[in-house]
Amino acid sequence: MKILAIESSCDETAAAVVEDGRKVHSNIISSQIAIHTLYGGVVPEIASRAHIEKVIQVADAALEEAKVSLQEIDAIGVTYGPGLVGALLVGVSAAKAMAYAAGKPLIGVHHIEGHISANYIQAPDLEPPFLCLVVSGGHTNLVIVKDYGEYEVLGSTRDDAAGEAFDKVARAIGLGYPGGPKIQRVSEQGDKNAIDFPRAKLSDNPFDFSFSGVKSSVLNYLNSCEMKGEKYVQADVAASFQEAVVDVLVSHTIAGAKKLGYTKLAMAGGVASNKALREAMSDACKKRGYKLYYPDPILCTDNAAMIGAAAYYDYKRGLISDLHLNAVPNLKLGER
Repeated sequence: MKILAIESSCDETAAAVVEDGRKVHSNIISSQIAIHTLYGGVVPEIASRAHIEKVIQVADAALEEAKVSLQEIDAIGVTYGPGLVGALLVGVSAAKAMAYAAGKPLIGVHHIEGHISANYIQAPDLEPPFLCLVVSGGHTNLVIVKDYGEYEVLGSTRDDAAGEAFDKVARAIGLGYPGGPKIQRVSEQGDKNAIDFPRAKLSDNPFDFSFSGVKSSVLNYLNSCEMKGEKYVQADVAASFQEAVVDVLVSHTIAGAKKLGYTKLAMAGGVASNKALREAMSDACKKRGYKLYYPDPILCTDNAAMIGAAAYYDYKRGLISDLHLNAVPNLKLGER
């Protein structure tokens, strides 16, 4: 079964053709990073306009690369939430138009479900149940994947998502946008133990995350240096901040696996491509005999192949949308 999938939840306009939820025939991504770098972050209105310009182009390119026509596609999958409402509406509108014109089933996909499903593309042997850390610019969740399309959120962020904290700290130390890749690159030249930034622990739910404290601690450190007339080492600040975030992500995930008895763990989302996080999680899993899965970096960032994978399993469960499908910017995992 071949699905044409569309993703436009934030600042990537993407389309892909995916077969049986596992085999990628094409995965086209039009990035807006260069545009938003001028403004230091994603500007929703600009993102929406860029999606309008690119959505049909990437869909055509995905079909062409996969060597199939729209009529040969079995269904259309599209992200309908969560995300920026204007950006989502572009993808949803395009998918509805194509589904109607071609007489194909329409499948609305949850964006986070897509990130989790990227692991199915990367690892053909991976089957639920498993525990998955979803960590990106807008989301930080520890999710129990009970079955295909069946999830339970074990922990989530109370404030900033990890990727959001990366962007804010990168801006504060003069690295600019996007923060994650730039902090990772600079951190390789720094001392991760130079500054002891805090690790938040929440007593009412030990699996929830909070990154506003470590972000504020970095800002306070920078202000203190300025007031004292002292220079700070950019690489040391970046490395120490990254170490604090990675430490929390790994410790929470391992604690969740230990409590629930899971030996299969996965990571997903843009921050899951962070080299320090991958190494730390791999080491922690190796020590305990856990099996760890994570996608290639191209499948960690927002892309349509992951949406096609998730759409396939939604279709198998009979979750077909109608042409009244609308964007839901605050859609929670498991909601329909």
